[in-house]
Amino acid sequence: MSKAAVLTEALPYILDFRGSVVLVKLGGSVMEVEENLESLMDDIAFMRAVGIKVVIVHGGGKAISKAIKESGHEPKFLDGQRVTDEKTMEIVRKTLNNVVNPDLVSRLMARSTNAKPLHGNWIFSAERITDPDRGYVGRITGVDIRSTVEMLDVGIIPVVTPIATGAADNHLYNINADLAAAALAKALKVRKFALVSDVPGLLKDPNDPSTLFSTLHLGSVEKLKADGTISGGMLPKINGCVDAINAGVKKVHLVDGRMAHSLLLEIFTREGVGTEITQ
Repeated sequence: MSKAAVLTEALPYILDFRGSVVLVKLGGSVMEVEENLESLMDDIAFMRAVGIKVVIVHGGGKAISKAIKESGHEPKFLDGQRVTDEKTMEIVRKTLNNVVNPDLVSRLMARSTNAKPLHGNWIFSAERITDPDRGYVGRITGVDIRSTVEMLDVGIIPVVTPIATGAADNHLYNINADLAAAALAKALKVRKFALVSDVPGLLKDPNDPSTLFSTLHLGSVEKLKADGTISGGMLPKINGCVDAINAGVKKVHLVDGRMAHSLLLEIFTREGVGTEITQ
């Protein structure tokens, strides 16, 4: 009976979201743990099976850092962003486009879920950020959604890398994956935008999971930035979420990918498990 109750609770959400576009951003840290990644792939396959049009944008920071070390260099960061010189940019490209992305695609295909790679440098255009010390780190200036929409319309899950092509110089640029996902969510005006990482959501106290904000309204964001609640790696996430909602995205969710089937719990139950960000 408990299983039947779960299915009954999920039914109205399945009916409501069928045919809607949901963008899922997968953080690199979550993808490093096999059990977590397999659970997320099951969730995404389920979402597609019940008629939700899913887009994935993924990171790959730990895999990139590992590849840089294997090349004989040390990864460098400035204010939480990877310093990306010419050699590092090539490692970023190879790792994301040729290693991390194909692995996600193959996992979905193994679940009878049609997925294909969509390299970010095919759809994102960018300009170099103003700080020259960061190298080829870019800011997205344009998104071409045609290929994404075409794939969604025929039941394919696009799996997108956070790389862009320079609008002025045609050079490849490394893009913060949260901001790349937010830019695509904005351009597609998705129904839901879920950022999956290794934290439960936004916490008042980072060391106390019981201080989770289950709901966050845009009007509270600036105050939480000012008092330091939103800081560090959470800043680009929240900034991207705010931009996405202001651009027409209905709801944004911060989801803990370490919890089994957290995506399904967040989307198909009344209570959810992460932080929901709304207007």
